[in-house]
Amino acid sequence: MNNTVIDEVDKKILSLLMQNANMPYTEIGKKINVSGGTVHVRMTKMEEAGIVIGSQLIIDHTKLGWDISAFLGIYLDKSSLYEEVAIQLQQIPEVVSINYTTGIYSIFAKIVCRDTVHLREVLHDKIQKVQGIQRTETFISLEESLNRPVPFTK
Repeated sequence: MNNTVIDEVDKKILSLLMQNANMPYTEIGKKINVSGGTVHVRMTKMEEAGIVIGSQLIIDHTKLGWDISAFLGIYLDKSSLYEEVAIQLQQIPEVVSINYTTGIYSIFAKIVCRDTVHLREVLHDKIQKVQGIQRTETFISLEESLNRPVPFTK
């Protein structure tokens, strides 16, 4: 269990980095009236505590020719197969997120494909061949209007 306590300064640091992960620690320090060294120490503390688990480069995949985003509702043969199925899904490069869910699906996953032909290939040749998957339902995203972190500092 994590006993690390984060305070308002930590939250301000995280908030600024969630807006721009490339912001230098010295600039963050100036914005919140602490030194760049303090920002560095606090980030190290939050990384060691597992609060910060990395940073990520966000790419507009459509500008690289990957025009289809789809969500899959996945029914499993048995819910107890989740971990085994998740490991197999992680081996499929087009699968970008996997969530164990409540409701009618055991798993809700997101995939990104070049086009509908590629989507069909991924579904037929990869997803449907995963041991433990009973069937899937596919929902094609027409537009993503929002994708943001939780504003926990408010």
